[in-house]
Amino acid sequence: MKIFFVSASLMAIGAASVQADTYAPDVTAMDASKIWSLSGTLRGFYDDNYTTAHSDATGKRGSWGFEFSPSLSLLVPLQQTELGLQYTYGLYYYQDRENNGSNPIDQSHQAHLWIDHAFTERWEGKVQDTFTSSQEPQLSASGNSLPYRVEGNNINNLGMVSVHTEWSMLFSTDLSYQNNFVSYQNHGGTAADPSLAGYLDQIDHTIFFNLNYQYRPDLQFLIGYQFGLNNYTAGEPIGVIRHLGVSTGQDFYSSNLDSYSHYVYLGGTYAATESLTATVQAGIQYTANDNLPSADSQSQTSVSPYANIAVTYTYLPGDYVQIGFTESQNSSDAPDPSSNGSLTTYEQSSVLYGSINHQVTPFLLASLTGRWQSSTYNGGADNGGDQVQYSLGLNLSYEISQHLSAELGYDFDYVTAAVGLPSYTRNREYIGITANY
Repeated sequence: MKIFFVSASLMAIGAASVQADTYAPDVTAMDASKIWSLSGTLRGFYDDNYTTAHSDATGKRGSWGFEFSPSLSLLVPLQQTELGLQYTYGLYYYQDRENNGSNPIDQSHQAHLWIDHAFTERWEGKVQDTFTSSQEPQLSASGNSLPYRVEGNNINNLGMVSVHTEWSMLFSTDLSYQNNFVSYQNHGGTAADPSLAGYLDQIDHTIFFNLNYQYRPDLQFLIGYQFGLNNYTAGEPIGVIRHLGVSTGQDFYSSNLDSYSHYVYLGGTYAATESLTATVQAGIQYTANDNLPSADSQSQTSVSPYANIAVTYTYLPGDYVQIGFTESQNSSDAPDPSSNGSLTTYEQSSVLYGSINHQVTPFLLASLTGRWQSSTYNGGADNGGDQVQYSLGLNLSYEISQHLSAELGYDFDYVTAAVGLPSYTRNREYIGITANY
């Protein structure tokens, strides 16, 4: 059996914006009278580019198909502790692959686990973990990722331990450790043809500390520091070291991408009204790639901006608008060495996103999501090259009864890139039904 997982071009490793609540799945729909909930979604769809191939490539394929996604949620509230678990399985059938005599089935797995414990009135701890093995980029545990398809039994696990302490009425702190593990089955590459494992398998450690100041009941400020350590673990060659276009007889290896980063940032949260809330973090990121070979002609250090901004407006109960922006460095899936010995060490990415939820009628809910992401390669043959993604999603959900709803939706992706970098368009339409109990 083969499982498909995508986390390709961008892995937002150790972003300071990753807070504890990021992982916890939405369990608000669960019936408070029981600790468990079951749901299942059945969709029929048409995907005009399920291989995410270049728009002009012969490998571009479209297919009808169906999706089946059952989910189990457990929520156990105790006196001072909350335990939660959610597991979702996805099965995707593609008629086009059946017609071509290939395996028509894709599968995905996603599991969330969280434990929230209040030791005292002022001291709270959380342990959270998200495991993902999936084809679709929307399920990526690591955040920013361009939607490229990768075949194999691949794993992404993101875990966090955090402690929140109220020191006084005005001051509090947040101390957290985050671990990100990425492993691709696609390994065994060479310097001339590196594998995904070669330049993406990694174990990342991140520690961050925030000092919070409650200036007013509706206004909080913070100052924060974060340290990130990125270790690339495959131990494979990922490119040939050249000088003036001629091979030096040496190769770049996975570990040459190792780096550590320091973040310093300021931020705050402002509740302008009961309906309007804004959160801002902004600062700088210093990164050192101190394991580059001596033949590499590029600088081993860099300084770049870091930002995380989110604004939410709830204009009616259940109806809201959210917009946000992030700026950070990310791992690259295209380290391609240049002719002068330079290696792509990271991508600088800007992401603008937004969503609208609107209850059209008591039974009809409309949702609209949008996302723009621009990434610039630093170093290597693609130095300065840009890759931009536009994504749009529309969903209409109609509540037939308390336990049954129907939905209709459309998703669009457009990736455009500089010469030599992959570009494509993708359209997906679907109709389905969801049952829950």
